[in-house]
Amino acid sequence: MTKSEERDGTSSSGYLMLGLFVLVTALAAWGIVQFAPSDGASKADKIIFIGSLATAAIVPIFILCGFFMIQPNQAAVLTLFGEYRGTERREGLRWVWPWIMRNKVSVRARNIHSERVKINDLRGNPIEIACNVVWRVADTAQAVFDVDDYSMFVNIQIEAGLRTVGARHPYDDFEGEEVTLRGGADVINRELLEELNERLRVAGIVVDEAGLTHLAYASEIASAMLKRQQADAIIATRAKIVLGAVGMVEDALTKLSEDNIVEMDDERRAAMVSNLMVVLCGEKDAHPVVNAGSLYQ
Repeated sequence: MTKSEERDGTSSSGYLMLGLFVLVTALAAWGIVQFAPSDGASKADKIIFIGSLATAAIVPIFILCGFFMIQPNQAAVLTLFGEYRGTERREGLRWVWPWIMRNKVSVRARNIHSERVKINDLRGNPIEIACNVVWRVADTAQAVFDVDDYSMFVNIQIEAGLRTVGARHPYDDFEGEEVTLRGGADVINRELLEELNERLRVAGIVVDEAGLTHLAYASEIASAMLKRQQADAIIATRAKIVLGAVGMVEDALTKLSEDNIVEMDDERRAAMVSNLMVVLCGEKDAHPVVNAGSLYQ
């Protein structure tokens, strides 16, 4: 596919042409008053006057047809019999030859909130995802000539890019070993921005900002995945509690041994470790039994 490329168009100041239009119109009006045939004029003189009047009217109409207005952050793509003749971005009143077509294109930033899309994440779980995208037209020639409808093209490519990025990562990962859609917002948004800019470059579109606005499991597995998330959270919490308890028991035994507070054989040491682990890892408050005798009774 041949790539179009924007270039500067050629147009004249509309204010100068407006002055010329007023001057020509005034001269035509003066000529009508000055050279209007009298009632006794011949038929030939009247025909000549009407012909001259029609000819004089063509010039103001010709000038009037060449005017067009450029608003701030707007451009006009100029074509002559289907041939691209440049893009005019200078705002204000402009003028070109009447046979040059003007296709106005907005280059303002636009905001799109995509529809919710159902996709499968990296682990095959169906999820619903949506995003918000801020984009603008950077190359008017590509936007007008290289794609059929650049607005529709943007909408379709946003959905395609969202599916691509969403399928690269799992929805969640409690082990923290992977970038997830739920936990890696910065990474996901950056990947989405790069993916959309790559896809929309062919249409001369630049994406300034992109980010996820909706992320959830699909309704058919939402309940099951909630239970799985809760189970994973419980397991992760238990693992952390056990590791912390082991460290605390180790520190306690080391401190007792170094300070010669009490000497214990392997059996009593194991009993103490068991009791401490039960106290530290139990969900309920411990109710110790006070030993009134010796340690070995």
